Amino acid sequence: MINNKELIKSALEEIAKKSDLVESDYYRPRFHIAPRVGLINDPNGFVYYKGYYHLFYQWHPLDTKHGLKYWYHLRSKDLICWEEVGVGLAPEQWYESHGCYSGSAIEHNGEMVIFYTGNVKDKEGNRESYQCMAFSKNGTTIEKYADNPVIEKQPDGYTAHFRDPKVWKQGELWYMVLGAQTESLEGRVLLYNSDNLKAWKLVGVVSGSNINNNDDMGYMWECPDLFSLEDKDVLITCPQGMEPQGILYNNRYQAGYFVGSLNYATGAMNHGGFTELDRGFEFYAPQTCKDNLDRRVIYGWMGMPEEEEQPTKEHNWLHMLTLPRVLELKGDKLYQRVPEELKKLRKNSVLATNIKIKDDEKSLEGFYGDVYELCVDIEVEDAEEVGLKLRCSEDGEEYTMLSFFPKQKLFTVDRNKSGKALSGERSCKLKDNRRLKLQIFSDRSSLEVFINDGEEVFSLRVFPSLESKSMKFFSNGGTVKFNNIKFWEY
Repeated sequence: MINNKELIKSALEEIAKKSDLVESDYYRPRFHIAPRVGLINDPNGFVYYKGYYHLFYQWHPLDTKHGLKYWYHLRSKDLICWEEVGVGLAPEQWYESHGCYSGSAIEHNGEMVIFYTGNVKDKEGNRESYQCMAFSKNGTTIEKYADNPVIEKQPDGYTAHFRDPKVWKQGELWYMVLGAQTESLEGRVLLYNSDNLKAWKLVGVVSGSNINNNDDMGYMWECPDLFSLEDKDVLITCPQGMEPQGILYNNRYQAGYFVGSLNYATGAMNHGGFTELDRGFEFYAPQTCKDNLDRRVIYGWMGMPEEEEQPTKEHNWLHMLTLPRVLELKGDKLYQRVPEELKKLRKNSVLATNIKIKDDEKSLEGFYGDVYELCVDIEVEDAEEVGLKLRCSEDGEEYTMLSFFPKQKLFTVDRNKSGKALSGERSCKLKDNRRLKLQIFSDRSSLEVFINDGEEVFSLRVFPSLESKSMKFFSNGGTVKFNNIKFWEY
């Protein structure tokens, strides 16, 4: 056994030693979850338990590189104000010697039950993966199951890239989906079941690359999540190794979903095509939970594996989580909207109405800042391009541009002039070309853009100068009417 007390002590010492430096960073968010110190990645163990939302994040406290992973534990009554519970899991046992990897949590018989992957590597770097369980009777003190692991190895024909258990109950049985990789290097999601949470049996393959009418969709499928909405089953997963197709799949790795029907007897899911959850640059490893209001709430990691060069490293922290989002299924499409609770953060509102712009760019009095919510209702008349520039510098050289091209029904986010470190464009197609509704959240070094009541979402990190706080509204090739522009400081 590794000394758990020493591991936790090292993490807490790192927090104490570097918190002032972390908190002094201008780019530190005001209303998003970010690591106390070090690197944050996947949201884990998201569950509503005994009146609180519990959320863990995978965490490397000792560096801003990926390394020995812990879970850090937060809880909240309202998804807005988060209380730090502390270190949730530390890699103390033989079956997790190289990290407590991603997993989920449920409530059962009054306890919070956690499932996660224990990662082990030998001296040559060969990997072993173990699926493990832990318990909490009060939501704060966590004990690991004495007979871990509950799944000792991957099935025959699969590599040790076998991880990220997500558990739920259907009827009298418990079910678990796991991300996996075949020995022929194709991504899979596997389904297991259990009647006691301790002994698990493989049911079958839910879906994967080159099966279920899928094309080649990569060599590994991570972070699966499976749930029902509107009498349909939704599978979320993160394929690694997909090739870009035009405006689709342009991130290093993808996060998206399938909609269909799961056969609980065979494990196979009959589903339609794969759709990206978020059209932006930084969105990965999302996880959902069903809360006490019967909502399906999702968090994502506003980061990407193997992309670690950001200026916050100078202040000993890296990456953050997205805002919470409520999922709604309309047909076979997931819509995402921020929960109503977020309105608690609004203050000092500014309103502008009936602003017409023709082949011009305008600033409006009072629309200025770096921590805010902005809602824009646009009516396209005959313009060829309409949009906004956010986080603009006074000289006009620095900005993030949101553009809509009505004839093509194309929406584009361009951060080539957004500031330090990051660049590029991302685009998506929209259904309507006459009306455009935007809800935008800016939090120092992030932007989240919700389009047409959650039809599409773009998440991205930006690192503009401290002084770049202006915004501009523009039209090219004709006229556009900004019916309502509402702004709130946060």
